[in-house]
Amino acid sequence: MTAKPPASEGFLTTEEVLEYLQVNLRTVYRLIKNKSIPAVRVGRQWRFKKSDIDAWLEGRKGGAARPARQGPPRLLLVDDDEGTRILLTKMLERHYQVETAVDGHGALAALRREGAAYDLMISDLNMPGMDGISLIREAKVIRPDLPVIIITGYSTEKSAIDAVNLRVAGYLTKPLKDTQVLEAAARALGAPAA
Repeated sequence: MTAKPPASEGFLTTEEVLEYLQVNLRTVYRLIKNKSIPAVRVGRQWRFKKSDIDAWLEGRKGGAARPARQGPPRLLLVDDDEGTRILLTKMLERHYQVETAVDGHGALAALRREGAAYDLMISDLNMPGMDGISLIREAKVIRPDLPVIIITGYSTEKSAIDAVNLRVAGYLTKPLKDTQVLEAAARALGAPAA
């Protein structure tokens, strides 16, 4: 029988890891099984050392650090639903400079024009023409170090695993809460939550 890790070592519960990584339970179990994420079995529960999770996330990011910028970070928001775009833009522009694209092709055109200017991309997963996963693959060719957050109303285990494999900074499911989006954006940008 394994002893419970001391709280002073900064261990997280499964629920805390779900919130921290912004993924679902099945994805966490898949990551444990594939030994992609360090975990310790404590009785019938898993514990995760926060420093190990942070090191794993840092290793998934890769690339060089973004240069410092004056003014608010610049986000590219991609969603084919006008209502969602308007709501997220209003929410995010309190803290960030937000530009939008209505689909994956428009986002890629913006990235080709001004890729280095963006600090973060937030993209819907299900869009006509080019889905969010395909967009991220193409975007990573243009800007390998660009952090990306996926938002979706139709989450599947496969899409969540694809997102993790593409090193997304967050995977949020609708309906979205203001705090959830702002915390994910701040974490992706390496800043304290706004």
